[in-house]
Amino acid sequence: MTASGPYDEVDFGVEEALALVNEAGTPAPDDPGTPTTPGPGTSGVPRPGPSPSPAPQDGSRKDTTGHPTTGHPTTGHDTTDHRPADHRPTEHHTATPWPRARAVAGRAPRRPDTPVSVTLDAALGLVLAAPLAALTDLPSFDTSAMDGWAVAGPGPWSVRAEGVLAGHDEPGPLTDGEAVRIATGARVPQDASAVIRSEHGRTDDKGRLYAARHVVHGQDIRPRGQECRSGEPLLPPGTLVTPAVLGLAAAAGYDTVAAHPRPRAEVLVLGDELLTEGLPHDGLIRDALGPMLPSWLRALGAEVIAVHRLGDDAEALRKALKNSDADLVVTTGGTAAGPVDHVHPILRRLGAELLVDGVKVRPGHPMLLARLKENQHLVGLPGNPLAAVSGLLTLAEPLLRTLAGRAAPEPYTLPLQDAVHGHPHDTRLIPVVLREDRAVPLHYNGPAMLRGIAVADALAVVPPGGAQPGQELEILDLPWAMAGIEVCFT
Repeated sequence: MTASGPYDEVDFGVEEALALVNEAGTPAPDDPGTPTTPGPGTSGVPRPGPSPSPAPQDGSRKDTTGHPTTGHPTTGHDTTDHRPADHRPTEHHTATPWPRARAVAGRAPRRPDTPVSVTLDAALGLVLAAPLAALTDLPSFDTSAMDGWAVAGPGPWSVRAEGVLAGHDEPGPLTDGEAVRIATGARVPQDASAVIRSEHGRTDDKGRLYAARHVVHGQDIRPRGQECRSGEPLLPPGTLVTPAVLGLAAAAGYDTVAAHPRPRAEVLVLGDELLTEGLPHDGLIRDALGPMLPSWLRALGAEVIAVHRLGDDAEALRKALKNSDADLVVTTGGTAAGPVDHVHPILRRLGAELLVDGVKVRPGHPMLLARLKENQHLVGLPGNPLAAVSGLLTLAEPLLRTLAGRAAPEPYTLPLQDAVHGHPHDTRLIPVVLREDRAVPLHYNGPAMLRGIAVADALAVVPPGGAQPGQELEILDLPWAMAGIEVCFT
């Protein structure tokens, strides 16, 4: 299951291998074009010299005299782009570095949603939008911490016939030399000086109580207000509602809490080649993202309100985006520039604002983030399954976290057990399992593969050029690694 050294070619993935070959000799955006000494993770092939002058903005070429021409500079053949305007490449853009893309996604929401009042049974996994202050003293009266006897003054004590149980009215006061049988959580009688545990006392045949050990004043009595006084602040805004928080809120007198609502997400599955059941056949493949993404989004804190399968229908995509009232729309595939890649053209038609258009990360570099409307966003995921997971954790997770009012988790690193190939220029995310304070890389980590991530605990962030055994790498926990599938506490 785990890698014992550098990855085999089959594990690296065809797409990644091609990327390494194609991009190792491609100048970086800030490359002056002069040969340089190969750096770590490069192929050692010298970089090419200066590239030709950029083409005019109208899409035409110019000959050596500066006159425009639509012919190929060598063959003279017509090279006019006859594709519809919506499918012609837009002006050149540079993909966003991975750390910056995550930061942009985290800042994308312009305002938090209005807090809502949520009953305790529905608040798990939400974030408090207001301080939680005690509505009563805790405990609200002196209570017994143990089953035993409440006693007054020094012993031995005469024991009353009737005992004191939890949930009953206040018992009558005790006088010195008197005791009463008492249950855990019951109200301690007035003037009681201590509680003697059942195992630390004995009674004789006359009903007199004797202590088996020294009695300390106030022992095993929980005094009123021991934990907090009414009005005392208990938890600040921004606190994640865990089971323990629910218990504290209930004990402090709350029936509801003010919380940020769960962000609402809608999934649009694109692609005519996708099957929803049965085995792949005749060029058709099973849809892995439709079943997978809703659970991922729920684990990231979203409420999934709909999943729609649109195929490669541009008009259906336009209508779905125009009519959606979700906080986040997630699309699958269609983010490149092919003849049926409709996401970019439709976003332009709708006047959406592209915030991230491509990320320097593998897998998943064609991902995008756009603002559709005020405080409504779209995350466009690549169609390959592991690339889509990369897009979720790169763009959707920070955006959903901000919408839900959650604080960013503290970053942490772990040493890598085995060497990992890297991309020459981009960050790489690989599935790992965490074993004895080390990150163990998993095989089957190509963009279209889910076999590795299915057993992973986390993703390791591999810098350009790769990483060696023992090198500390940032770790991204998967949302269910420390919690349940349906609710994420991190």
